[in-house]
Amino acid sequence: MSKFREIFRARSRYVKVKTTAESPEASEVQEGASKPEVPDGVWTKCQGCGATLYQKELAHNLYVCDKCQYHHKVNARERIRQVVDDADEFIELDSDLHPANPLNFPGYEEKMAGDFEKTGLRDAILSGVGTIGDVPAVIVAMDFFFRGGSMGSIVGEKIVRAFECAGEEGLPVITFAASGGARMQEGIFSLMQMQKTVAAVEAHNQRGLLYVSVLTDPTTAGVFGSFASLGDINVAEPGATVGFAGPRVIEETIRRPIPSNLQKAETVFEHGFIDLITPRSEMRNTLIRLLRFHTPFQPTAAMVD
Repeated sequence: MSKFREIFRARSRYVKVKTTAESPEASEVQEGASKPEVPDGVWTKCQGCGATLYQKELAHNLYVCDKCQYHHKVNARERIRQVVDDADEFIELDSDLHPANPLNFPGYEEKMAGDFEKTGLRDAILSGVGTIGDVPAVIVAMDFFFRGGSMGSIVGEKIVRAFECAGEEGLPVITFAASGGARMQEGIFSLMQMQKTVAAVEAHNQRGLLYVSVLTDPTTAGVFGSFASLGDINVAEPGATVGFAGPRVIEETIRRPIPSNLQKAETVFEHGFIDLITPRSEMRNTLIRLLRFHTPFQPTAAMVD
């Protein structure tokens, strides 16, 4: 009976926890008091299912929730790192380009400076040359964390230069779109990038070179309505929002609600506007297969030996 009494004996309301200010021996804190400090960035909440995720484990899973498979947004440098053979060998293009303020939009320079501090990018795009499965390619990755991935004059210019570089070197192009559309602070200068990038894609096509467009969450408005939807092969990540007008704009236009999955990649795929839906864990291998299938085979030195 003494063992059972011990089990049901009232427990102390004091527990030992390790805090940053106290040693283990002097860290008795009453329940309900301040909690021990947790370093920022250790845990994060899944935007899909709401589960609490260990940040390092999430990064190991390429920022895909292992519980619901929700694909979290990643920045441009992380996107490049996930697909190239060696990120240290990636050669960035046009890193010195930075936007002006053609319309003298109030506070625009300050906002751009803040996004530069946050992302390390001059604008919402990173372009360069790298190898994927030993196949060289020009790779363009948009960064949603910079002004929502909006396409202004510099984004459009870097996309065009990337296609021109690929044309000169006879290389395929892979783009990763992540954008809310045109950048309002640049007005018509932003909208002009739609035609400009479409022309660059067409010139690349006329050279008979491969263009793979990867649509990530979100790919909308002017970006979807221009270069992002013109790939020889259009690939999308699961659950990505893909479309031109946003759901709210559509509902206000047609005066009735729309299905919640109307602009999801799976629905767009069913209607023939996307060729493949590829989970992030399979994206690199998928790109390797596409590049090797569509690129003239060139044996490496190791194969020759």
